[in-house]
Amino acid sequence: MEIGIRELRDGLSKYLAAVRSGHALTVTDHGRPIARIVPVGEPTRLELLKAEGRVRPASRAKRPAPDPVPAAGTVSDLIDDQRR
Repeated sequence: MEIGIRELRDGLSKYLAAVRSGHALTVTDHGRPIARIVPVGEPTRLELLKAEGRVRPASRAKRPAPDPVPAAGTVSDLIDDQRR
């Protein structure tokens, strides 16, 4: 079931009751989906994929980002210099 933000706000209790009874809601903003409200007991798609063994957590931690390179001027100036 899709619902706009305003309609969700105006009828929150009604829509939460629908979620409580097992329905999933897709919240839209100007017609574009932005969020899903699903019952707590229902596993997410990621949880289902993990249970099926189709995905697994990362085996090691993500590396930190490198230190920034010091530069003078704006990014636009640097791009202009590279184009010459």
